[in-house]
Amino acid sequence: MTNNKSPQGIQSLQLGINIIDVFLEQGRPLKSSDVQELTGMTKSNLYKYLYTLTQSGILYRDPVQNAYSLGSRLIEYGNAALGNMDIIGRIIPHLKDISQQTSLTTLLAIWSHDGPVIAHIWNANYGINIGAQIGAKLPLLSSSGKIFAAFMNETEAREWELRELSKLTEVKRKTFIAEREEIEKNKFTYAVEPLIEHISSFSVPLLDFEKNLLGALTIVGFTPLIPTNADDEISQYVIRQANKVSASFGHRP
Repeated sequence: MTNNKSPQGIQSLQLGINIIDVFLEQGRPLKSSDVQELTGMTKSNLYKYLYTLTQSGILYRDPVQNAYSLGSRLIEYGNAALGNMDIIGRIIPHLKDISQQTSLTTLLAIWSHDGPVIAHIWNANYGINIGAQIGAKLPLLSSSGKIFAAFMNETEAREWELRELSKLTEVKRKTFIAEREEIEKNKFTYAVEPLIEHISSFSVPLLDFEKNLLGALTIVGFTPLIPTNADDEISQYVIRQANKVSASFGHRP
């Protein structure tokens, strides 16, 4: 009589997969205590798994919130992590930190089907009117709009850019086309009062492991307070924060 035994699995590997599954099912960043409650693992054993998964890039640990989420390595594997990645949720803590450090308003712009829109705003000064709200579409000559024109190559983005260019004078079109090369080179752009008088902004790109544009990180404030170049101390601080965000999505400069 033949004994058909099921093959033995690797228990430690299965435990690691179970931890990843918890993040897929929850669809949000989790603290280690959350993971412990959901998996039933001991604290000491769970720490080893979280450390290993984070070191390998399968999980990402947000140093500000001390919470974990699916990491860039899973994006590279092309599995379900991409569909469950909370881009806005991951970036919000950085918006808050930048706003607190600079005393300026920060916002995240992402792509919609027909142009960039504001996805989140962190106000440093609740009395300031930046000329737009969450969900507002942004024009080409806003600093966020310039970032999308410079770094997004999808057909929709090119069509949007052409429509926006058609609204401009010939002088403004030529000025922007000449400026775009510098934006691509420096990964920085500045806009003087694009939406409302006395309020200006600068933006930097957020990129993933394939150098695709995730969004534009934009700093807004009264015109005299906004840096006009990438060498300014505030600009450099924001660029470093943007690089951290991009690195969490697998981007390597």
